[in-house]
Amino acid sequence: MISLIRANRYIARAAGAVNWIAAAAIVLMMLVTTGDVILRFFRLSIPGAYETIGFLGALAISFSLPYTAAEKGHIAVDFLVPRLPRPAQIVIHSINSLVSLVLFALIARQSLLYGSILRANGSVSATLEMPIYPFVYGVAAGCILLCPVLVMDLLLRLRGTETQ
Repeated sequence: MISLIRANRYIARAAGAVNWIAAAAIVLMMLVTTGDVILRFFRLSIPGAYETIGFLGALAISFSLPYTAAEKGHIAVDFLVPRLPRPAQIVIHSINSLVSLVLFALIARQSLLYGSILRANGSVSATLEMPIYPFVYGVAAGCILLCPVLVMDLLLRLRGTETQ
């Protein structure tokens, strides 16, 4: 049987790999924005730049969530919990991980359902007439990939071997 620590390493590696997609989306956002600004000096623009940046932003955020959670990179104001006894800290952090897991599992489910509806309706973006559903599925994928990170966090905290 694979240990929790080893499984956590595999999940963290997968989250790191997906984070490269988020990084690429941010680079593309930067290039589209820069190109659009430069072209406006010549009274031109990139058609659909605004919606492209919106789609890429959704992918950047959703695909960066698993890595950020795995690395404990989210901002936290933690001045009360560290003063509590260790068992109370474990309970509070475990509840937080469980609530986060349920929330992101629901977001993933609803995103999949919404993507299916958009696909069935043939919904496309206004300017580029590009299908919207792949980006909604991308948001769902990012949330689905976050769930194992949260499960591992919960299990490791309950076991008392949480990673920092």
